[in-house]
Amino acid sequence: MSDVTTQRHGRVLLITLDRPKANAIAATTSMALGAAFQTLKEDDDLSVGIITGGGTRFFSAGWDLKAAAEGEAADADQGIGGFAGLTEFWGLKKPVIAAVNGMALGGGFELALAADMIVAADHAEFGLPEATIGVVPDSGGTIRLPRLLPRAIAMEMMMTGRRATAQELARWGVVNAVVPGADLLDAAMALATRVAASAPLSLQAIKEIDRATTGLSEEEAYAKMRSGDLPNYDRIYASDDAAEGIASFSEKRDPVWKGR
Repeated sequence: MSDVTTQRHGRVLLITLDRPKANAIAATTSMALGAAFQTLKEDDDLSVGIITGGGTRFFSAGWDLKAAAEGEAADADQGIGGFAGLTEFWGLKKPVIAAVNGMALGGGFELALAADMIVAADHAEFGLPEATIGVVPDSGGTIRLPRLLPRAIAMEMMMTGRRATAQELARWGVVNAVVPGADLLDAAMALATRVAASAPLSLQAIKEIDRATTGLSEEEAYAKMRSGDLPNYDRIYASDDAAEGIASFSEKRDPVWKGR
């Protein structure tokens, strides 16, 4: 049985990492996750991805230290999307929701941070313990967490390994929603369905603009957006979907998106 499984729910692709006991991620796991996210990227019938973990205790404990102890190098080839298949998947313009069903530690937290939205079970915990074992969270933790949290809080978490609850991260705006564990997938699917109701090209353009302008001043961000270098954004207003959106609004009906 594969450690990574996928299920289609309309325009939503549910990706499940199920690798007992802790959903740890070896290089082969990263490649399997990357292949699943590649499917999301390439299939025009899919608009949104959900990544979750099997079981209720762990979303993912991160890097498989057993594999590391057996000789897997820290710089081993992780495949198309980097560690966990998503943390460096720059070509994926479609939104991803992390449905965090339990502890998200180390690379597991970095996988969640690489998603665009996070829905968490009320018992979920998040932490980056790398410094306590002599390494650093270099699969996105050191870059993404200080952009989402106040710098002092992010530094405390990274330098001490302190765990944060789902409720704490929701207060900081890192987590979109906290729900009972039994309701997690339903809540994530409801959010994904709402996202998938929007025009596919609009979703891709929003993610493209956000990624391209992060860290820029407002003036620089506008210049980048208007530069002609963002292909998804540049084709929006001449697209069939833009015409359909305007027509459906005028005709008081639901739009029928074509993704072009």
